[in-house]
This record gives sequence, C-alpha cells and structure tokens, in this order.
Amino acid sequence: MCGVCGIFESQGEPVINRATLQAMANTIRHRGPDDEGFFINPGIGLGFRRLAIIDVAGGHQPLSNEDGTVWIAFNGEIYNFQELNQQYLATGHSFRTRSDTETIVHLYEELGEACFAELRGMFAIALWDGRRKRLLLARDRIGKKPMFYSWDGRRLVFGSEIKAIKAAGGFHGEIDPEALADYFSYGYVPAPKTIYRQVRKLRPAHYLIIEGSTIREVPYWDIRFDEPLQLSEGDWCDRFLGEFRAAVKSRLISDVPLGAFLSGGVDSSSVVALMNEYQHPVTTCSIGFAEEEYNEAADARTFAGSLAAKHFEETVRPQALDLIPKLAWHYDEPFADSSAVPTYYVSQMARRHVTVALSGDGGDENFAGYRRYKLTMWEEHLRSLLPESLRRTVFGPLGHMYPKLGWAPRVFRAKSTFQSLARSPIDGYFNGISYCPPAMKQRLFSQDLLRQLNGYDSAQVLRDHYDRADTLDPLSRIQYVDIKTYLADDILVKVDRASMANSLEVRCPLLDHKLMEMIARIPSGLKLRNGCGKYIFKKALEQVLPRGVLTRAKKGFSVPVAEWFRRDLKEFAREAIFQERDDLLNRAFLSDCWKQHQRGQRDWSALLWCVLMFRSWQQVDRAI
Repeated sequence: MCGVCGIFESQGEPVINRATLQAMANTIRHRGPDDEGFFINPGIGLGFRRLAIIDVAGGHQPLSNEDGTVWIAFNGEIYNFQELNQQYLATGHSFRTRSDTETIVHLYEELGEACFAELRGMFAIALWDGRRKRLLLARDRIGKKPMFYSWDGRRLVFGSEIKAIKAAGGFHGEIDPEALADYFSYGYVPAPKTIYRQVRKLRPAHYLIIEGSTIREVPYWDIRFDEPLQLSEGDWCDRFLGEFRAAVKSRLISDVPLGAFLSGGVDSSSVVALMNEYQHPVTTCSIGFAEEEYNEAADARTFAGSLAAKHFEETVRPQALDLIPKLAWHYDEPFADSSAVPTYYVSQMARRHVTVALSGDGGDENFAGYRRYKLTMWEEHLRSLLPESLRRTVFGPLGHMYPKLGWAPRVFRAKSTFQSLARSPIDGYFNGISYCPPAMKQRLFSQDLLRQLNGYDSAQVLRDHYDRADTLDPLSRIQYVDIKTYLADDILVKVDRASMANSLEVRCPLLDHKLMEMIARIPSGLKLRNGCGKYIFKKALEQVLPRGVLTRAKKGFSVPVAEWFRRDLKEFAREAIFQERDDLLNRAFLSDCWKQHQRGQRDWSALLWCVLMFRSWQQVDRAI
C-alpha cells in the first residue's frame, strides 16, 4: 500500500523539477513511510511513497519493464498476479522482483489498455508508456484506492491525495459551489467532483489516457443486476461461501504482520471466522465507547475469545476529538461521516500490532443490510398502490403539516416519509438520506451561494446512476446507486484516509469484484426478506458463525455525536462553527439550530457535524 503522485507536460518540456516531485511525495509520506522513489524523463515525472507489504526487499518503485520504455507507480494489491503471470507472462518477460507491480507492467505490454480489466484487487495506477508518450491513470472497480488529478489543457498533475497536487504549485483552491451543495446533501463530495473546481477524482472502474493535449476517461467495468439466477437457498449459500472463502484466502498473502478489524457484528465476524480457517491465531482489533449503547467491544471480545484470537481493544473517549483538525487534513475535503473518528482510532491501534488488516466493509451494500433499504421498499410498495398524481396531492401537503399529525400511526410520524412518498423512488431516496434536504438548503445557504448554484439539484447525482442501472428491480437499483456513490465516496474514502493516516493497509474481501458479481445475481427477495436485510448472507453464515452473532441487533460503527455536542464537544464545536465569517452559510439559521439542539427541542447533530467538519476543513485548507 502506497502513495503515488506525478506531473505530465503535454509539450514534453520543461523537464519536471525533482524538487517539486519531492515536495509532492512528502505530503503523502504517511501512505508509505518505508521507501520513496522517482522517475523523471522529458514531459513526465512519477513520485512514489512505499508501505512495504509484499517483496519487502525488492518492491522498489517506480518500476519499469526490461528496456525502460514502460514505467509504473502503483498503489494497492493485486490478488491474482501469480495467476496472471502464468496465464499471460510465462514466457517472453524477465522478472526482477516478486511483486505484483511488475506483473502490471508486463501485462500492459501484452494487452495494452485491456490490462486493467484483468486485475483482481484494489489499485490506483500511474503508468507511463514512453514509446507512445502517453500517461495512463487507472482506478480499481469499486474505488478502494483514490486518484485525483488537475488538468489545464497542457499540464496534468495527479496524486493519491489532493494535498500532493497542491504541493506541485499553481493551485488556486477555488471552491466548486455544486460540490459544496453535494457535500451538504451527502456528507461527502461524490465523484468526479472534488471540493475544488480545479481538481477532479478519477471515477472507480475507469482509466484516464493523457496523450499530447488530449485527455479521455474510459470505463472498463460495471456491476450488473440484470440477470438474477434462480437457485435454491442451499445452492446460493454454498456458492456464496465458496467465493467468500476464496476472497478471504487471497487477501492473506503478506510478508508483514496481518490481522483484522472486529466490531462484533456479522460482517467483520464472518471475515475473522474465515481467516481463522487458514491462519491461527487471528489477530483482531476492536474499539469501544464509554457510552454503552454505542459500545460493541464486549461482543467483539466474546467472539474473539471463542476463536482463541489474539485480541486487542481500546476505549475511545470524547476528549479524543482533538482529532478533528487532523481528520480534516487527511481527508483533504469536508467529510461528515462521524464514524471516521472510530475508524481512525481502530486503525491507529491496529497499526501497533499489524501492517495489514482485513475488514468487513461491503456486507450492507451487497446484501441490503441498511435499515433504509427496508423503508425504501415499504415506500415503493405504497407508491405502487397509488397513482403519482394522488401521492403528490395527498402526501405533499402532509409532509408540510408535520409534526401536527400526532394521531397518525407510528410509521407515518416522519416528515421525510411523507415527503418521500410524494416523490419518485430515487428522489424519495435522496430525501431520506440527505443531511440537508433542498428546502433546508434554502435556509442554510447564503443568498450569494444560492445565486451561484442557480437551481442546481444535488439529487441529480443519484438520478444519473439510477437511470444507468441495468435492472428495473427497485431494490437492486438502489443498491447499484449506493455502490456507485455511498460505498465509493463515503465508506471507502473513510477507510482509506483513516488507515493510510496510520500507515495501515486495509483489505475488504466482501468487495472482491468477482464475489460482488456473483452476489448481484442473487434475487433481491433473498437479500431483503420480510423486512429483514442480509437474509441469505446470514443463512449461509449459519455454517460459520454462532447464532448469537447472527441474531444480535445491528449497532453500526457510530459515535454519540448528539451527546457530544451538548457536553464534551460543546465549546469546541460552538467556536469552530461560528467563528468563521464568510458568505457561504447563514449564521442566523445555524444559531437557531444550535440553540434548539442544546435545549433538546430537536436533534440537529447530523447537520451540526456536517458544518463542523466543513469549518474544520476550511481552517486546514487555509493553513496549507
């Protein structure tokens, strides 16, 4: 696991400055503290920071083919590199290392751009083809590893983190107002945007070709839900467990200490249980909170004990939130997923014991585990019973009347539910997941920012993916949207930055693309059944996990933000939120939200955390 950066000059001149590359690489040293390397030729400069995992002694980068015409800087792990060596590279190539990096170089020589579709793993790749004078940037299918770039028509600057691009010079830092609007909707900035107009994210499952003064982005993979396969529950359980075992086993290859995150929930427990079949004892790492309702440490400890795992745990306390400025620096953009806090701490703790950790990320997206899927399908059922015109006529006004509907059944006592029912399925879903729905933005955003936005609707991000999904099944379409947005730009960003801040590599077996392709063919009725998510997942895991783990109530990797704002975080948050005076947010509205939250009149913690992390990012951004 590493960090990459570089500069491409379309005219081939001037020669890239080594000091500039060094400055860029220095900003991402935490991603690779073990080694650094550079390659400079007319028109191209590649920089690299290495966290040594495989072939510790011989895996120096940038690395080239035999005659030095193809060079690569690579961040990630390719789990099928040995199979690729046998399939494509058994003859005609000379290997100087045991690393997966060299496989990619020779595979490109054999297949050209088609090489990326052969890779099984996580990766962000910068590849220089000296013969054709072109640069290729590629990113893995799901988005585990990041790649940012800035292109002005002549010069392209790229890096694993935005701060590396800033270090190259010539950076203006103008905020993209649409990206800011997206952030306050989702709590993150969805690809391909970043918070800056000048910088873009390379999207997952895409590669970028820069040749001369032209640049083009090419998709090479997509997940398909259009061919569900009708098998018995038993057959699906066997198929899934077979592929899941293979995904876990392939991720145990390492020349350095390896372990796992363990929360006590189904996803991480399943990974640890399968690891235990191949590697014993497993090293497991957990954290908890002083607040009991958020604390899963005891459950994790019990399960680890049942496997005789080598288990480590720590308790995170509210005063640890001096971490917020550090998070703002590492994430480079405003990022409002509060579980970044425990993710950072579990990564920090794990790094004291291992260099690689496996995680259970992906279970909820693959198997419809989030509670919102149940609500979405319930709303979709109601939509199917009523024509759109009637829904808009009835539920639209009801949404505005709330909270006066104390007589309504409990399930209807939610303003967002009425508003969602008056909308299309994807717009209703957007309304339900938004930190700050459109009507609230009219009060939160300044008039100047609203003028800049000129009616821009952040829901379009979801609509584009919803329309692109190759299925009419309502649950599968929402899963597709989440895989393309929430998973890629929230969950995986959270894990990458928090783990890399601590020089820890994290591997996600449940996000193996072959496994995901198989799961996508499982009928949605076997994922969400009778309002219960992960039905077939848990059914299969009856062969692996104790019943207590499978039936335990889902807690999630959350933090007690509402309580922190009223107690331990109160003064820090108030100062951070209100000391900034700009023409972006409405201070009067924020003041009302703050007072209502402090009085317990309404829980504004999600919005306040969103603003807090935005303000923290602003302070860090000015300091860089």
